[in-house]
Parts: sequence; structure tokens; C-alpha cells
Amino acid sequence: MKGVRHYPGFLAMTIGCLVVLYAPLIVVTVYSFNGSTSITQWGGFSWRWYADVFTGPEAPRFAAAAWNSLTIAVLAATAATAIATAAAVAMVRGGRFRGKSATFALINLPLMVPEIVTAVATLIFFSAIGLTTGYLTILIAHVTFCIPFAYLPIAARLEGIESSYEQAARDLYATRAQAFRLILLPLMAPGIISGFLLAFIISLDDFIITNFVKGAGMETLPTAIFGSVKQGIKPNIMAISTMMLAVSVLFVTLSYFINRSGQKTRA
Repeated sequence: MKGVRHYPGFLAMTIGCLVVLYAPLIVVTVYSFNGSTSITQWGGFSWRWYADVFTGPEAPRFAAAAWNSLTIAVLAATAATAIATAAAVAMVRGGRFRGKSATFALINLPLMVPEIVTAVATLIFFSAIGLTTGYLTILIAHVTFCIPFAYLPIAARLEGIESSYEQAARDLYATRAQAFRLILLPLMAPGIISGFLLAFIISLDDFIITNFVKGAGMETLPTAIFGSVKQGIKPNIMAISTMMLAVSVLFVTLSYFINRSGQKTRA
């Protein structure tokens, strides 16, 4: 039986998709090291735009936006991971209960609904309850949006852990809390860390929802970049984008290897 790569046109289609997806990222990365002020003409290799990000006239604005993004991402990822862990234990270890399918659909709803719809609905909700948009609204929105991203690796890890471990602990007179804390939680740790990292990077990179619920005077790094781009694309924006891309790739790679390490340990 032939593999999928042997079908006519599959290789060309794959290469085309990869070019469309990754060529713009490569261009941005290369031109972030451009010594020229032009974003189209190469002026030699230089680190000047990376230095400009930290010392240039826009450095204070970007520093404040980066701090907001970092703190929101840490808090949102922590809260989303805690909620996702509780949800995964209930869904995987809770047995059959009424509304289980609906609960699963509700947890994963942010993955299926277009992000722009989520952003508009969230803004309308905050307006309806009279909550002023700002740091808190971004945090609440990010926690909600990040839950399914944290839930998926945690639930996948938990499904691979035999219930016999907990049963053995209970047979040795451990309480449910002790069995969870001393047996199940350490075994779930790779999935929990992986879920936290995914939730962190999703929150850090989010623009659409943040742009709707941030309010006046509040900026995160993606919205600050967007505001600068509206005034014209400058090389320092490429440098910031490249650094964000590097952080995203690093966290996604860490999440993958941690989850994979947990699977090998279980095997």
C-alpha cells in the first residue's frame, strides 16, 4: 500500500503550503537584522534594531506593553491550567454523569468558535455587567480562552494513566486527596506543564480578543505592535516580531518534549 506522499501532486502541494506559511516569517526574521532603515533593501547585517527595541524612543512603550503581556500570560496560564486540571480529572476519572458530552463541548467551545466572535461576545458581556475594560477584563478573557488549550494535553496525559495506581493507593489506606496529591498529580505533571506552556504562549500572542477588551490606555505587546504598524512598518517592529516568534517556538517546543517525555516515562 502506497504512502500518502506517493500520490500525484502531494509533494508540490506540501511545499506550496510550507512556503505560504513560513516564507513571511523567514522574511521578517532576515530583515530584522537589516542594517538599513529600509524594509525592502538589504543594508548589511546589523543588531541595531534589536538595540533600538530596548534603547530607542519607543522602548518605554514596548517595555510597559511587554510587562503587561507577561504578567497577564502568567496569571491566565496559571488559572487556566488549574481549572483545566480539575476539569480533566472530572471528565476522565468522574465516570458517567448527566451532561458529560455537553460539558466536554463547552470546555472546547473556544477552539471551535471564531476568535472574532468570542471577542465581540466577551466585550458585550463585560459591557452588560458594567465591568470597565482594562487589565482585569483582558485577564478574565484570556483565562476563559486558554482553558481548552491547557485541557487537551492534561486530559490526554490523564487518559494514559491506569486507574490501578489510585486503586492501589486507596487499598493502602490513602484518602482520595492523598491518592491524588501523592500518586496521580506527579504522574500528570508532564501534561500539566505542557498545558501551562501552551496556555502561556496563547495568552502572550493573543491580539484579537485583547484588542476588543483592553480599553483605552491599556496595551499588550501584540496591540502595541499593531499600533506601531498602523503608522508604518519599521525595522524595529520586525525585531520585536522575531523575538516573539522565538519565544513562541521555544515554548511550543518545550511543551512538545515535556509531553513526549511523559509518554516515554509511562511506557
